[in-house]
Amino acid sequence: MNAAPADPPPQRQPRWFLALFALAAAGGAVAYVPLLTVLLPQRIADLQGSEDVAALAQVTFLGALMASIANIAVGMLSDYSRTRRPWIIAGLIASNLLLLAVGRAESVTEIIVLVMVWQVALNLMLAPLMAWAGDCFPDEQKGVLGGALALSPALGALAGSLVTYAGLVAPEARLMLVAVLVSALVLPAVALGKGRERPALMAPILRTREPRPFRQRVVARMWAARLLVQVAEGGMFAFLLYWLRSLAPDYPENGAANIFSAVLVCAVPISLLLGRWSDRHGRPIQPLVATAVLCACGMLVMAAADTLALAIAGYVLFAIAAAIFLALHASQTLRVLPAPQHRARDLGVFNLTNTVPGMVMPWFTVLLVPRFGYGALFVLFAALSLASAVLLAGFARRR
Repeated sequence: MNAAPADPPPQRQPRWFLALFALAAAGGAVAYVPLLTVLLPQRIADLQGSEDVAALAQVTFLGALMASIANIAVGMLSDYSRTRRPWIIAGLIASNLLLLAVGRAESVTEIIVLVMVWQVALNLMLAPLMAWAGDCFPDEQKGVLGGALALSPALGALAGSLVTYAGLVAPEARLMLVAVLVSALVLPAVALGKGRERPALMAPILRTREPRPFRQRVVARMWAARLLVQVAEGGMFAFLLYWLRSLAPDYPENGAANIFSAVLVCAVPISLLLGRWSDRHGRPIQPLVATAVLCACGMLVMAAADTLALAIAGYVLFAIAAAIFLALHASQTLRVLPAPQHRARDLGVFNLTNTVPGMVMPWFTVLLVPRFGYGALFVLFAALSLASAVLLAGFARRR
């Protein structure tokens, strides 16, 4: 008796849809990066008459807390409904309306409440959007998908520069411009993506071919590896300017912003090349191991730096490697999740690696740096990055 023929692999997505999805994912970054890094601190300063670090910390912490909860909850709802696009559209509309409301807030308390609700609406869009990638893109495209996702932080940073560019738009119209940009990036993929899902990628799985303990270890290691790199990346994002000024007291604010933007832009083509390489050679984890090691190398250079040039060189190495790692990791996570029927919920759990560091690292850095200096902090971050590489190397050859 002949064995039943194996099911054909899911059909690959065309390049035009890959490009549109990458832009839609970037729309998510454009939705929050300009607000949280530039526009929200400025709005609080306008209301208070001066910079208020405590108020900004409170808004950031509570917003991240709501984002963590909402991403899991909305993910579960989109899993239950077995559809993504209506949730994405609803989240886009709601988050844009709340974004505009933040600009009209008349007190810090009102801003805190609005940002918390806005985070729920934003994750109403983001949670099903990333799960939709798992519904559409087969494993053979996960690498190049991850490379394309590197566009998200780059466009987010560029959007922050665009909306604050002197004379481009009036301050009161900046949030409206953000809403327009987000809509322009997200809607094409949603409008033209009907029917792009691959049924084989959405079919419920009750048992996996691999032993369950091994699958659980892989998921746990992927989660922990991302968390460790995110802790290092989040700490540098928050305190880059302060560290550079500890070496060069007159270092300008726009200098740090320009380096940050340039690094993210440079990471995009490298991520695409590495992602394509991993797809062609069937080695999805190796680029993650390599970039985690490079993160550690960059951090050690920064810890030893005694000149501004060496410090910037170390940061550029670290930041490019971290951006590549996070982009490729986001798509390869879709490969290891155990059950398509719970994909969005499980991605919500992985999303904690994005929000938790933002809630704890600023306070941890404040406690560590005054006593031991930035060098000790960077050595710690290097150790975390190396630990991430070790976690991933343990199963890289089996993927």
